[in-house]
Amino acid sequence: MRQPAITPASAPTPPTGVELPRLYVPEEVAAVLGCSTWWVKERTRRRLIPFTRVGRAYRFSDEHLAEIIRMHEERPAVNPQRPGIAAAPARKPPARQRPDATVATVRLQARPPRRVAKPQYGTAA
Repeated sequence: MRQPAITPASAPTPPTGVELPRLYVPEEVAAVLGCSTWWVKERTRRRLIPFTRVGRAYRFSDEHLAEIIRMHEERPAVNPQRPGIAAAPARKPPARQRPDATVATVRLQARPPRRVAKPQYGTAA
């Protein structure tokens, strides 16, 4: 009996010693990140987060997850003051200045509605 030249996809391939990375689906990524699946898919569709495309499906590796976390990480602002010194009180924004009363104001007039200006149906019979 002849063997096929190409092994079928269902046949297990012999191990080559290379460990394949674990790929996560968007639902698993959303659960890990604590966000919605929609957010993960939308960011992926806009190419704002790293991903792998397998066919038409989005997949994420461990490296992708780590990079997404690093991308959205926020650090506290560095305070240039020395510890132990009280912070200076915040300044109030300057008060709005009122316009001078000498400036004349122009009163605007509304135009009449169009249906009054142009009769749509003509005169009544």
